[in-house]
Amino acid sequence: MEPDVSQTMLDNPLREGLSLERLPSPCAMVIFGASGDLTRRKLMPALYDLALEGLLPPGFSVIGYARSPKTNEEFRAEVRESIQQFARRTPIDEGLLSNFEQGVSYVSGDFSSPDDYARLNEELDRLDRERNTSGNRVYYLATPPSAYANIAHHLADHGMVHPLDDERWTRLIVEKPFGHDLQSARELNETLLKYFAEEQIYRIDHYLGKETVQNMLAFRFANGIFEPIWNRTFIDHVQITVAESIGIENRGGYYDQAGALRDMVQNHMLQLLSLVSMEPPPDFDAESVHDEKVKALRSIRPYQPEDVEACTVRGQYREGWVMGQPYPGYRDEARVDEASVTETYVALKLFIDNWRWAGVPFYLRTGKHLPRRVSEIAIQFHKAPHPPFESNVTQSLEPNVLAIRIQPDEGITLKTTAKVPGPSMRLRSVNMGFLYGTSFLVESPDAYERLLLDCMLGDSTLFPRRDGIEASWEPITQILEGWDASGKTELPGYPAGTWGPDEADEFMERDGRQWRQP
Repeated sequence: MEPDVSQTMLDNPLREGLSLERLPSPCAMVIFGASGDLTRRKLMPALYDLALEGLLPPGFSVIGYARSPKTNEEFRAEVRESIQQFARRTPIDEGLLSNFEQGVSYVSGDFSSPDDYARLNEELDRLDRERNTSGNRVYYLATPPSAYANIAHHLADHGMVHPLDDERWTRLIVEKPFGHDLQSARELNETLLKYFAEEQIYRIDHYLGKETVQNMLAFRFANGIFEPIWNRTFIDHVQITVAESIGIENRGGYYDQAGALRDMVQNHMLQLLSLVSMEPPPDFDAESVHDEKVKALRSIRPYQPEDVEACTVRGQYREGWVMGQPYPGYRDEARVDEASVTETYVALKLFIDNWRWAGVPFYLRTGKHLPRRVSEIAIQFHKAPHPPFESNVTQSLEPNVLAIRIQPDEGITLKTTAKVPGPSMRLRSVNMGFLYGTSFLVESPDAYERLLLDCMLGDSTLFPRRDGIEASWEPITQILEGWDASGKTELPGYPAGTWGPDEADEFMERDGRQWRQP
């Protein structure tokens, strides 16, 4: 007899002490765009890992929906291959994987065909009868944004969206990009809200599922020693870096219309910013956390068109070497305009105009084909006002920096100053900190595992709310308008494998600061 997916919870040591409140009610998940890379690399492996840890409900089922014609058996074979290749925990448990596959099926259909949605509805009804999924639904839109409105309309038109007061629940997960500017984001919100209530819409940002990002809230609000100094009196500035060593990876058609500002800053980086800068919520429930994040985003000082160039730096990678491999320049990539002025690197400075952060600059930077893949938040404190040492001893000392590493090697370090052992007063910067892997001796779950589970549980804390999405688009749209007004036909270049254009270093030097090299 094959093991029930949910029963692995009983003998899994990683689940020791886990409350049964974290086990969702029975449900089925429909993945629109199931033939895509996201489903193969992230969604199916994450669902398997949840099953392995006993966190899926009994009878949990997945329906893949895409245009490609294939049978259930063919889709299950693809799912098996993706899990074997990308699952976080190995070796694969063949018994559990076989049991997981029993709940996997496929519907071939077009996003705009009523007949195909009728067949999808029949398959959901079958799962309710045969696998007791209780009419509960998660719809995951792993599709181009242009399909969102069409899918939402047809789901509602075929009675597959239950109202909030129904005993059955319906939830919609929407992938980024959520609009391409403030106006389009508002229009998309309004369209989805015709068919789904706000409480049913889960706008996913996988960065918010990362353990270190979530730990930001615990670090700030569960430790009494940090929050009193988390303000303009003690903090000189904040740097947020999201560096990627890869290029655009055959996504020239998409990326040339998006660029680094839309692709990374509007969503991932401003979400990180809101967690760093938000006020303490009265309670750790979704609405309280969202309220404080939105307040922080709405406090970002508006960009005036004439100030945008002074507060931002754009760049494009040129041909170069990354980790020993040669790469072409951005304009030589497939499906990229040879005269493109789309930025593959962006650095910007912003201010949060409230009592806590008045006058503290936040520096954000992200780019493709940088020397290494790393994401971190660095809080730099003011230097000691009058250290009682000879000037030649303190000249080379660095300020205190609290660095929160999001990826890789997740952890937190605090740079302090200590005396070097010996007869003379020699000082040197040292790091105190911890790494998740060595401190907890368990591997952090993938971000999609946490976010998929939270959606099934109805916990929207880690999913941006409508007003948060629109608040994050406001400064981004102002920057885009300023760039358009500048009329630039060339951007500063940087060789692939370097930390960006020279203009980015000069940008910091004008403020008497420099970029931290993670």
